[in-house]
Amino acid sequence: MEQQPYYHRKPESGSRKFWRVVFGSMVGIIFTTILFFFLSMFIALGMVAALSTSSEPAIKSNSVLKITLNGNIEERGEDNPFENTAFESYAETATGLDDILNCIAAAANDPNIKGISLEISYVSARIATLTEIRNALENFKNSRKFIYAYSETYSQGAYYLSSVADKMFMSNLGNVDLKGLAFQLMFYKGLIDKMDVDVQIVRHGTFKSAVEPYMLDKMSAANREQLTLLVDQLWNVFAQDISDSRNISVDSLNIIANQILSMEAATCEKLRLVDGIMYPVEYQNFLREVLELKENAKINATTINAYKKFAAVKQKANNVAIVYAFGNINDGKGDNKNIYSENLCREIRKAYQNDKVQAIVLRVNSGGGSAMASEMIWNEIELAKAAGKKVVTSMGDYAASGGYYISCNSDYIVAQPNTLTGSIGVFGVIPSLQKMLKNKLGITIDVVKSNLHADAMTGVGRPLDELETRRLESFIENIYDIFTKRVAAGRNLSIEHVYKIGEGRVWSGIEAQKLGLVDQLGAIDDAVAKAAELAELTNYGIICYPKKQDFFTRLFSKTDSETKIEQALQQQLGDLYFTYKGIKTVTELSGVQARLPFELIIE
Repeated sequence: MEQQPYYHRKPESGSRKFWRVVFGSMVGIIFTTILFFFLSMFIALGMVAALSTSSEPAIKSNSVLKITLNGNIEERGEDNPFENTAFESYAETATGLDDILNCIAAAANDPNIKGISLEISYVSARIATLTEIRNALENFKNSRKFIYAYSETYSQGAYYLSSVADKMFMSNLGNVDLKGLAFQLMFYKGLIDKMDVDVQIVRHGTFKSAVEPYMLDKMSAANREQLTLLVDQLWNVFAQDISDSRNISVDSLNIIANQILSMEAATCEKLRLVDGIMYPVEYQNFLREVLELKENAKINATTINAYKKFAAVKQKANNVAIVYAFGNINDGKGDNKNIYSENLCREIRKAYQNDKVQAIVLRVNSGGGSAMASEMIWNEIELAKAAGKKVVTSMGDYAASGGYYISCNSDYIVAQPNTLTGSIGVFGVIPSLQKMLKNKLGITIDVVKSNLHADAMTGVGRPLDELETRRLESFIENIYDIFTKRVAAGRNLSIEHVYKIGEGRVWSGIEAQKLGLVDQLGAIDDAVAKAAELAELTNYGIICYPKKQDFFTRLFSKTDSETKIEQALQQQLGDLYFTYKGIKTVTELSGVQARLPFELIIE
């Protein structure tokens, strides 16, 4: 049949034309987006390659290492191929404590680095992490290079770090937020009651306060006792460090904190909290004078992100392996943002099966989690020692409860004075949603079962009966008994002594050393040095486990997307983020737990 001429064709309907245009536009947009994405990647990678192959010297002479610490500080940094390029802000990564420490140590021996400029207003880190950085800055001063600090205003954590400087400056409208330390605990009993949720709790340990948020609306007398002692000890360390650097008595610092005297810049200068008041331009001119530069001359400054690739510790024929274990302790496999038993055991195994590794440092920064997972990791440490490797634990902000469980059988333990450790105790939380479902949603549950207790501990079902409760209590007691035996054997202590200092009580690193739970107070570098000493190494390198994921693997991973969401929530919610985090922790509890219930917030 002959084709009809155009003017004889049936006109296209309006709806058909509309959808043709819509789908055509969608296809065009998708194609253009994909093309633009890959084109941008190629351009960016080309820029990165060009920068990496540049013949320009890595660090110019007469340079300053500028430290700002604007983002979150995590145990390990992440590689970012777009750092120091126009694309850097689109691929921001957390600052790693490992990178900070490596850069400060390298700068001390780098003839091109003349000193450090601390320009820190606010720092997001816990107290032992701050101490780790501060100790590294103190060691840097042995190189007889300068450290100066400037900020328009200082948060308490920023001031603690910056007080190590030779001189400190601030703006005329600034202040120092020096007010003391505080534990903040969140209690969910009121929420649980309103939701008609039944929560049955079994614990061992008078001081095992991790369950209190689900059964009380304020601290128990025992918990208040332990936290009062803890916060006083931590503040004493905090204040003493500032006192030693600024030559201000601890008593004077307590008066300043108690009377909130540091709210005005002029008063801060009068109280010797800072050495001078100036604008940022004046501080830059001050640095030019120190560097003997002409007026308006460019100051050669490098950052942690730019300098870290030149400061990385190299591997050698003989090495100490650092195995990182940070976050909540969970069973099975998972991401690299928390501790998962299978993942961590695999990394420990890689370390002790590596012929180039003679000793292992287990870097623990964890408030605990699953008791089962902790036992699996404890056993892997035993296998590492059986393979002839010396194992030293380095404790960060936390190494408590499950975090202490996985540390206790090391050959040697190093903690910061303000590390939170111990908390030898376990608990179980069994929620029942039956009443809530009926009263709030009108949902009822019925069951047919083959045996009397087939529907026990299902979560949404009924509360535990008397027999089930007794069995759970026996189970908890058995795990606690195993935990205490692990500690007694690993630390060469009597069972009676472990029971006495256990009961779920949290100790500072200072007290833990007195009680025999810790061998030495110090930083991760001290732990590495001790591991090398035990393995009789003099010339050694460092190998870190697990291997860091490259940027593009993280970019397309579900874990990284979830991490970005968490970081965005933290930024948007501010102090309320801890509310969200606490409720999220409640929903994730399963099995027998050995964990801490609180955060030490330093603002």
